[in-house]
Amino acid sequence: MSNVTTVKGSCLCGAVSLSTTSMSNQMGACHCSMCRKWGGGPLLAIDCKGDVSFSGEENIRIYQSSEWAERAFCNQCGSHLFYKLKQNNQYFMPVGLFENCEGLVFDHQVFIDEKPKYYCFANETNDLTGAELFAQFATPK
Repeated sequence: MSNVTTVKGSCLCGAVSLSTTSMSNQMGACHCSMCRKWGGGPLLAIDCKGDVSFSGEENIRIYQSSEWAERAFCNQCGSHLFYKLKQNNQYFMPVGLFENCEGLVFDHQVFIDEKPKYYCFANETNDLTGAELFAQFATPK
């Protein structure tokens, strides 16, 4: 997606609408146990950086899922709205929220070491374990 294109989406019931101009064209899957418990399967998400606008904010509920991240959902329909890193306000949004997402590439999977054996994706992707992912965010000493 181009940085000048506004991409819009909403929750299932429409109580929360969202838009971004920074949506990556690279979609990923998170197989961590928290994402699987949250949604019943892997989280298929798009990085939207810190550039996300919401309307219907009174319907957004936030869950502090860890020291470094929070998750949000619509309090009307329960749709998952985002996983956000607190340190830099980086939003990872479920891809299904957005309209017209043609041109996306499924290119990475994280927490591949926690992926259960009962499903798999045929796509060739860059796969990272949880430790490899956390190493990317480690602060140099």
